[in-house]
Amino acid sequence: MNKPIRLLRKNSPDVNLLIVIILLVISGVIFLSSASSVISFQEYGDSRYMFMKQVLAIIVGFVGMGIFYKLDLKFWKKLAFPAMVVSIIILVAVFIPGLGVQHGGARRWIDIGPIQIQPSDFLKFSVIIYLATLFEKKGREVRDLYNGFIPFLVLLGVMGILIMAQPDMGSLLIIIIISGVMYFVSGARKSHLLSLIVTGFGGLLLLVKISPYRMQRFLVFLNPSHYANHAVGYQTQQALIAIGSGGIIGRGFGQSLQKYRYLPEAATDSIFAIIGEERGLIGTVFVLVLFVLFGYFGFKIANRAGDTYTRLLAVGITSWIVFQSILNIAAALSLVPLTGVTLPFISFGGTSVVLVIASCGILLNISRNTKERGDNESHSSGRRVRRTRSAAFSSH
Repeated sequence: MNKPIRLLRKNSPDVNLLIVIILLVISGVIFLSSASSVISFQEYGDSRYMFMKQVLAIIVGFVGMGIFYKLDLKFWKKLAFPAMVVSIIILVAVFIPGLGVQHGGARRWIDIGPIQIQPSDFLKFSVIIYLATLFEKKGREVRDLYNGFIPFLVLLGVMGILIMAQPDMGSLLIIIIISGVMYFVSGARKSHLLSLIVTGFGGLLLLVKISPYRMQRFLVFLNPSHYANHAVGYQTQQALIAIGSGGIIGRGFGQSLQKYRYLPEAATDSIFAIIGEERGLIGTVFVLVLFVLFGYFGFKIANRAGDTYTRLLAVGITSWIVFQSILNIAAALSLVPLTGVTLPFISFGGTSVVLVIASCGILLNISRNTKERGDNESHSSGRRVRRTRSAAFSSH
């Protein structure tokens, strides 16, 4: 009888996930080269400026992926608390004059020489490794009200205050989702989860209500056609026009009209709309399928993980990338209010691109270690079966 073909060899990462990551990165570079050409030329005098910066970020990201893939997974336990502290410090640093950068009424970036970083991206990564370490350490205490649920809420509250001071509601929403999913996987009580959902939903509604600008965005989401000629509804309307004008096969690569400064943030928040315009329904479905596959393989790795810590790491990283992509795409399609989050692997953004790609090295590392355990367990099981058979024959 022929033995089944294994897609993975011992000591190798999940090849399927690696292929999906490479396809997302390559697709992102191609899409960005067109979406960013006009704004790059107008603001920097070089139509390839943003494209070349993205390529550099991708190279750094893959170097990081290689390092993260080789590191012992226990290393992140030692780094969890220091990384969380550093992330909170640089979140505060955006308010330091001369260091923090203001853009569009928000202070979300830090200038360090020629490098501009976004602290909220570091926080997303830090939250994942910190919560994975914390929840594993607490064990069954995660289910306890005073030792598990309340400290978790306090942590979310502190992060929420710092992020909304910028303000950056999109990043806050992503962090809440990541944290909630990890909390659920760690074995939290259903009643605590329900309380978290109600509290989070109520808090977000309150943030919308007390901010006229966020309230306007919410009203645009409820009735985009009514606000088509208003400034607050302009980006949503232009994104829908871009996607609708692409049809089935799109206008053709490089043929976008919306990227000529009609559509705001064409290379970042709204790049999915440019993909729809140039590559049509076929291009957008292709991107969607890649993210679905990423989620499938990522959560599969988490499900096969041999311990709570690595399972939570895998769940956190996969949730980050999957739910951020869902929010970005849903906003472009006016299925949710505009959130300002980027499309992982594809949107322009050095900090985000580097951290997303590098974090995938941890996922691949977990898949390799899971495979090794599976192989070892199979070999041990085989030896036990052989020993049992030998004993049975010798007794006769």
